[in-house]
Amino acid sequence: MGKILLRAENITKDFPGVKALDHVKFELEKGEVHALLGENGAGKSTLIKILCGVYHQDSGQIYVDDKPAEINSAKDALDLGISTIHQELNIADNLSVAENIFFGRLPNKRGLVDRKSLVRDAKKILDRIGLQVDPQTKARFLSIAKKQMLEIGKSLSLNARVIIMDEPTSSLSPEEIDTLFDIIRELKRQQISIIYISHKLEEIFEVCDRITVLRDGQYIGTAQTGQTNKEELIKMMVGREANIDYKRNCSTCGKTILQVKELTTDKIKKVSFEVKAGEIVGFSGLMGAGKSEIARALFGLDEVRCGTVALDGKTLDKVTPICCMQQGIGYVPEDRKADGLFLNLTVGENMSVSSINQFTKGPVINKKAEMVSSQEQVAQLKIKTPSLKQKIRNLSGGNQQKAIIARWLLKSGLKLLIIDEPTRGIDVGAKFEIYTILSQLAQNGVALLVMSSEIEELTNMCDRIIVMREGRISAVLNNEEADQTSIMKYSVK
Repeated sequence: MGKILLRAENITKDFPGVKALDHVKFELEKGEVHALLGENGAGKSTLIKILCGVYHQDSGQIYVDDKPAEINSAKDALDLGISTIHQELNIADNLSVAENIFFGRLPNKRGLVDRKSLVRDAKKILDRIGLQVDPQTKARFLSIAKKQMLEIGKSLSLNARVIIMDEPTSSLSPEEIDTLFDIIRELKRQQISIIYISHKLEEIFEVCDRITVLRDGQYIGTAQTGQTNKEELIKMMVGREANIDYKRNCSTCGKTILQVKELTTDKIKKVSFEVKAGEIVGFSGLMGAGKSEIARALFGLDEVRCGTVALDGKTLDKVTPICCMQQGIGYVPEDRKADGLFLNLTVGENMSVSSINQFTKGPVINKKAEMVSSQEQVAQLKIKTPSLKQKIRNLSGGNQQKAIIARWLLKSGLKLLIIDEPTRGIDVGAKFEIYTILSQLAQNGVALLVMSSEIEELTNMCDRIIVMREGRISAVLNNEEADQTSIMKYSVK
């Protein structure tokens, strides 16, 4: 056993009506990659926020280098060498790479920024993580993967000894994930410790040394990665044997619901395909290949330059969000927090926002009917919330995602549901529930478009998979011929 760098003992944290953490313990060795695992709502985020100074525990003690540590602010955490890379990256696009690394700490000479020192010091950090970019490049020109590496560079510039990575691969391609793992291994060699949070179990087995599992705010156990397996971890997470595999039985499809011809925007070129009632069609491709851009174009969020979109045999005169909703198209965006949720509104308000006209007579909203219909969806989709009046920002990621899906189930006349990254940042149990919901929608005759960066998700769910490359369709594969190898073959040049 290595030297313990950070230790948390009996950490307890209460929120109104909720015990988020109940005497939780966690320890991190020097130079270790330690996974923190658990379903959404298990307490991972609360523990991390305590370690990085956003919250303060109600009881319990944190130790750094075997000395009691008081972490009452982000500055306290940074002073102790604890840095966090959040899922939503904190990069200033209009600043240079060097300015981002040393933001708020720019070297100066006689009151002016010392540009020469800034570039030199930034280059040292970039070399340390193997990021080959000009320190003077504007951050907006970097890919998501390079921005993630830039965040790691910022942590190193702060002399971080502990780096917390929250869902670090959620927006990365397989090749970019391999690069990130190489950097993590290099950080280990430099004796930097990493707390790694991810719902992707295969990643945890590849890069982590130990795994600690939380459930319902309680510590369940810690295991050496090489001495456990996926089934045991899931049982620890959910408290029972769980079905971790989902394979949909593809069924006979009905009439054509969506027909797209020569669809062109600034990002996609002459894309043509169709989707039938009861069919799930998946879109795959590397980052920037165009799958998310197709979703946005079909819902009217990106301007269509040319081409046609027909729904149920009728060509849409205008492709705008309002027109799409009126015609029976629903959309679940890739970034639910930024683009899909009204975070200051309640669960009920988020669910009924697209169907409020169904509960309105004149200027009056029938609140009782709205509540009854919303409560039915909460029960049907197993949305965990104290009430419809709970602020949606307080729900776990999986329950937020189910609430957005419920938004479209509430709306009458749904014909087509477009869902981009349906299970991003969602735990294993919630993933299975969302797959079941989507499968049931297909059985009920709804046509579905599923954009996903997880190939296994597509091959298990979809009747057909359309592979995108550089804004164009490079292949259309049926379920029987689609696998990791064939999809990647058509994803790259």
